Amino acid sequence: MRSLTVLGPRRVEWRDLPPVSLREATDALVRPIASAVCDLDRHLVHASPLEPPYALGHEAVGEVVDVGSDVSGLSPGDRVVIPCHINCGVCPECSRSMPGACSAVPPFASYGTPAGGSWGGLFDELVRVPWAGHSLVPLPPGLDPVLAASCSDNLVDAHRAVSPTLQADPDAGVLVVGGTPTFGLLTVLACTALGSTAVHYVDRDPRSVEKAAALGARTTLIDSYSERIPGIYDLTVDASAHPKGLRCALVSARPGGTCVSRSVFFAEPALPYLELYSSGVTFVTGPPHITPFAPEVLRLIDSKTLDPSPLIATYDYDDAPDVLLDPPAGKPVFVGSRP
Repeated sequence: MRSLTVLGPRRVEWRDLPPVSLREATDALVRPIASAVCDLDRHLVHASPLEPPYALGHEAVGEVVDVGSDVSGLSPGDRVVIPCHINCGVCPECSRSMPGACSAVPPFASYGTPAGGSWGGLFDELVRVPWAGHSLVPLPPGLDPVLAASCSDNLVDAHRAVSPTLQADPDAGVLVVGGTPTFGLLTVLACTALGSTAVHYVDRDPRSVEKAAALGARTTLIDSYSERIPGIYDLTVDASAHPKGLRCALVSARPGGTCVSRSVFFAEPALPYLELYSSGVTFVTGPPHITPFAPEVLRLIDSKTLDPSPLIATYDYDDAPDVLLDPPAGKPVFVGSRP
């Protein structure tokens, strides 16, 4: 079985591994058919902050190959979103729609990183999905897997970052502090899909600013992350993966507003506690919770209310090492057979 493996900083290659198999009656075997590159994948390949070697990839749509005897509702040939997190579906956290914090597995248990155990990666030829009947999310009939590949993580996470606020108040002012290659842009997509006409995107990258404007956001190109972005923002979203970007998002929220951060930091960022205390901003962070919320995002894609295609570029799986070492702007998605 071929597995895309991180070996160290800027070292990623296809390796032959023993094939995976069903271990439990609740398992399924799934073949990824469209695998997307998450912003985190780029960082893992270039900086390698985790101990290698490990399989890469945690965003994919796959085709069910085999199911255990206790799996109901799934059959070989079904196309499914494979959530990035490993989750049992029945523990107290999963029952509260928080499968990214499932108590049946170690913290951070997910595909594509070794942080919470070894689960393989979603570029692999075949993956074992525990508790498949609870975890996997069926793809709507006829929906292009390429458009849904990021529903394993980034696209659902972006939607969840803004949907509680915008569903309560579609006119809420939203600030997205960009910096990562795609998450901020996916957040803009989610805002426009939810009917927002008051989303402001700021970034230091002119290409991202241009793309955000094309997606319908008001945009500002910044030289550096300032202390505060002028405006009245009910919701700010940190999509910078930079400590100063996080601070900018936190202090730019209006008093009583909300700041959501989906950045992944490998060191503790400092927080402007006294400023937050004085303004009463609610700070929200945490891992993505895909399984319960992916169906709504898939419905939006299927209805063409949410269209991620302007951000997507497709490649063959055999090009993955080269593409990841020199990633393009936007969201690479890999299809076809492995080398």
